[in-house]
Amino acid sequence: MKNMLLALLACSAAFSLHPALAQDGQALFNSKPCVGCHTLDSKLVGPAMKEVAAKNTGVKDAAATLASHIKNGTQGNWGPIPMPPNQVTDEEAKVLADWVLSLK
Repeated sequence: MKNMLLALLACSAAFSLHPALAQDGQALFNSKPCVGCHTLDSKLVGPAMKEVAAKNTGVKDAAATLASHIKNGTQGNWGPIPMPPNQVTDEEAKVLADWVLSLK
């Protein structure tokens, strides 16, 4: 019984660590400034999320690279307009990167 209680407490702690882990990528995307420059299907200021997914299909370490670009910003990958750093946690950047890469 004691082991079961400890396991239950550990699971509930893991789920409450960060609210972004409970959100799906779409909801997180919509809650961040991403939507000011990106859409799902067409270029706005930056590329469409589906274009990003297509460009990164089969690319080694694409999720880690994309998460870094989301958090730290980047320049020159999609033209001359830089993508500024975003106020996201490492976990949120990973959730967003995984979500974007799922949009095939």
